[in-house]
Amino acid sequence: MLALKNLWNLDPETIFLNHGSFGACPGAVLQKQFDLRERLENQPVRFMIREMEALIDESKNTLAAMMQANPDDMVFVTNATAAVNTVFRSLDFGPDDEILFTDHIYGACKRVLEYVSIRTGCKLAEIKVPFPTKSSGQIVDAILNGVNHRTRIALIDHITSPTALIFPVEELVKALHSRGVEVMIDGAHALGSVDLDLEKIQADYYTANCHKWLCGPKTSAILHVRLDKQEKIFPLVVSHAGYDAQPFSERFYWPGTIDPTPAICAGFAAGYLDSVITGGWHEIRNRNHQLCIEARKLIGEMLNIPDACPDDMLASMATFILPPDKNEISLFYRGNTVLQDKLFHDYHIEVPVWIWKNGQNRLIRISAQLYNSLDDYEKLGRALLKEL
Repeated sequence: MLALKNLWNLDPETIFLNHGSFGACPGAVLQKQFDLRERLENQPVRFMIREMEALIDESKNTLAAMMQANPDDMVFVTNATAAVNTVFRSLDFGPDDEILFTDHIYGACKRVLEYVSIRTGCKLAEIKVPFPTKSSGQIVDAILNGVNHRTRIALIDHITSPTALIFPVEELVKALHSRGVEVMIDGAHALGSVDLDLEKIQADYYTANCHKWLCGPKTSAILHVRLDKQEKIFPLVVSHAGYDAQPFSERFYWPGTIDPTPAICAGFAAGYLDSVITGGWHEIRNRNHQLCIEARKLIGEMLNIPDACPDDMLASMATFILPPDKNEISLFYRGNTVLQDKLFHDYHIEVPVWIWKNGQNRLIRISAQLYNSLDDYEKLGRALLKEL
């Protein structure tokens, strides 16, 4: 376990149980990025004009193979939130249209939809999905019951951020398409934590972060747009190629002078971890999932908290519902709850604690990555026993 932990440059004094928020880059990936940046600055024109395109294509091809997708249908963006902005600010909406999403949506993505609604007059439909959740069928039923003749598109999480649930995206996409509804999947937490097959899922739009479970550098993410939908999707930054350049990927290639090393290193990160762990990504995903299940069981028994969902609805994260704190009914996105700060300062444990649904729930979410061990979660459980 120590050998695996040493792959990362994490603070040895901190028990890091929050890989899900921002990920963490292995030292070898950081070194690769440093080397590329040195190479760029050694001869910027040579790198940006003569070398960059091939490097980006190589990285994208690696990720496309991992995601079971055509690389021609994929472009790099800075993060999943940028991808959601790209799609919803490209589409034309009117007062007769409705955008469907669930109450498990990532907060930033909800703000995107609110902005689009204000600008276009379209309506928003927030669907309540039960949590705790007994089965994937509850999720499907809740979402499909919210569809009506005005529903134009649905934004669905692959793995939810606040509750860590795996949504049955393939089943949802098929059912929503049969009702004439387009689907964008926010797979911010999916790449590297679950087996992906975008050709099978067949979502109209799919985004995946590379900086989370893939362990690539920050500001690297993929937006996949199905071939028949590409004509109407435009980059947030229109640059030299023009808004309607062909092929589709050309529109996104040159948004101006940027640091391209995160995108280039995303493919390197995928290959690196696949090579240093016996069994590659299959073993990484399986190991993290099993540790997540064991950790949830351990903490749940220590605190007498029932499971919030079946084991097969979790990947590498799990969320617990804690007793509410009447003193905290809302939380600014740049702030931390009192309990989160106390766990960090008094116990050296980094784990997210947030107020969900305007104070109705207080949640704590654990992450399981190769550098974690069951002992980490036992320490969290003991700390929570004292504080709760």
